[in-house]
Amino acid sequence: MNSPTPDSTHTVLGACPHDCPDTCSLVTTVRNGIAIKVQGNPAHAHTDGALCTKVSRYTERTYHAERILFPLKRTGPKGAGQFERVSWDTALADIAARLSSIVGRGKDAAQAILPYSYAGTMGLVQGESMASRFFHRLGASLLDRTICATAGGAGLKHTLGGKVGMRVEQFAHAKLILIWGSNSIGSNLHFWRYAQLAKRNGAKLICIDPRRTETADKCHEHIALLPGTDAALALALMHELIRNDWLDHDYLEKYTLGWDALRDHALQWPPARAAKICGITEDQITALALDYGGAYLRGEPAAIRMNYGLQRVKGGGNAVRAIASLPALTGAWRHAAGGVLLSSSGAFAVDRGALERPDLLKGRTPRTINMSTIGDDLLRPASTNGGPAVEALVVYNSNPVAVAPESSKVVAGFAREDLFTVVLEHFQTDTADYADYILPATTQLEHWDVHLSYGHTDALLNQPAIAPLGEAKPNTQIFRELAQRMGMTDPCFAESDESLCRLAYGDAVDFEVLQRQGYCTLPLPDAPFATGGFPTPSGRCEFVSERLAAMGLDALPTYVPNHEPFGSSKEFPLAMISPPARNFLNSSFVNVKSLRDIEGEPLLEMHASDAQARGIADGQTVRVFNQRGEYRVMARISARARPGVVNGLGVWWRKLGLAGTNVNEVTSQALTDMGGGPTFYDCLVEVKPFWPAAPVNSA
Repeated sequence: MNSPTPDSTHTVLGACPHDCPDTCSLVTTVRNGIAIKVQGNPAHAHTDGALCTKVSRYTERTYHAERILFPLKRTGPKGAGQFERVSWDTALADIAARLSSIVGRGKDAAQAILPYSYAGTMGLVQGESMASRFFHRLGASLLDRTICATAGGAGLKHTLGGKVGMRVEQFAHAKLILIWGSNSIGSNLHFWRYAQLAKRNGAKLICIDPRRTETADKCHEHIALLPGTDAALALALMHELIRNDWLDHDYLEKYTLGWDALRDHALQWPPARAAKICGITEDQITALALDYGGAYLRGEPAAIRMNYGLQRVKGGGNAVRAIASLPALTGAWRHAAGGVLLSSSGAFAVDRGALERPDLLKGRTPRTINMSTIGDDLLRPASTNGGPAVEALVVYNSNPVAVAPESSKVVAGFAREDLFTVVLEHFQTDTADYADYILPATTQLEHWDVHLSYGHTDALLNQPAIAPLGEAKPNTQIFRELAQRMGMTDPCFAESDESLCRLAYGDAVDFEVLQRQGYCTLPLPDAPFATGGFPTPSGRCEFVSERLAAMGLDALPTYVPNHEPFGSSKEFPLAMISPPARNFLNSSFVNVKSLRDIEGEPLLEMHASDAQARGIADGQTVRVFNQRGEYRVMARISARARPGVVNGLGVWWRKLGLAGTNVNEVTSQALTDMGGGPTFYDCLVEVKPFWPAAPVNSA
């Protein structure tokens, strides 16, 4: 890449920061200090020069007219979005004073302060490095960051030993690919390239998803099961593999733990039983088992690509456990192109202790608050959640008012006049509207960071391409300056961002290679578990988990019905899932006009039979409601919805939705079977036409 010179055009290597398994390598073209184009790095095999529609417009986001470039202080009521510009000195002095007044009350008082963050950036430095040091030094409450992937992560941990699996590039050589709970075209584009290559080479692609996604359109088959029934389907597949003896007995004996117990359990799940629960036919289950078992008989690699949608239900962890067990039954792991992949992030040897410095707690053990129950936690009085009421909230890399479940409670919590809220942001989001201070943060083009991936096994470096716009500062610098204001003199608060980038991987990754080419491929075997070697306590694929048993949970993967099972409520007879709109990523990019123009407006996809039964026409505004609340949205009569299930595409900012709400008005704060994750797709609703009140005749 060219080196920058005054009044010149040059390129800078970076990495996409967004919550996507692809973690693309970026090339930013800069002319006279202005980023004019962001492209995929053609030298990085996984990116291969291609970006999704969202990130290809990243300059539009960086130079957005509504970008926050100066510190802002609230002047109106919370939620009104009324602010005035103030200096950094004023903002930091006031924030430091407010936090210090809480900490100064004595032992454990700092637990009234809560950080709230997630994956607004996936960077290891601008995420949880300097921020964690700051909150550890304070002794603030800890945040359990559960809102996306913890149920699935726990399922993998207790089966395979961690977030590990196939190398994604090997999917190109598979002969059967089950795409389970993933709209890969919209959420994992670069995996889809490998799947398409396999398809051209004769592979069969089967999509398992309640929604007929764009990915399902391109697969040979689509199995539209009911939300939350994936474990029942996986157990029925095991039943058929056992009944027909499509089993690799040698692999089961040498490299698994608890096979006899799993065998007895799976034999209780004939296709007829699972079909009734899943809302599909027995023939679909037996045909799927024949495809999977047949690949074993022919000696062909069979691969499963899971994604996180399937684990956002009560039994999400068990569902992942059941699916992750399948490759061991047929010995699919023997093939480089066989096995399963949900997340590859466990392959990265990140030194989180060095980055986050938990030693700064100095023996203190603050309470932990689950981010998925933030609505309840902000409304709880002192001592009902293991400590004082939350009095100060510092939000960064997240937009909880839009993305957290049961948002009526989240809004009520953020609206508390006695809650002091600081938000580090690029834009005035729904959450920022409730802040006492908004602090302008840099975008990915303006700071250092280092990244892992949960979809491939390359580490990436992001180097700043342009100077920060306005008075924006990196998250790290904001927390450094707050630490200084609060008298924290520990040397760790003086470390630079480049130093933190070097610290993240230690000797596990060659930093000079990262600087030179923007990425570094981890030295991993093509078939990581061909002869066992799983990172479990036993070194085997654990069908029976003693760790789960010790927690009082079922040691075997099993089907756990939803909190709100389909058919259990006459009042709310429809199941609802809320997959992301294709051109958004969580709540990011919603304010990029060109992308919002593509999406049009918030949509609820309904099957024609469900719409007809309710007198709903295509394009009509409807009420989606349950015991938690309601939101309004435009109905789209669509074959993408199966009967009995509606798809509330998200996550729109509330302020851009009809009536100032979004889909999370009706989702639940109930948690998953393991991992403490949210259950966004475990949700029953009713849908009715919305008829606006007739105008009042003032004559």
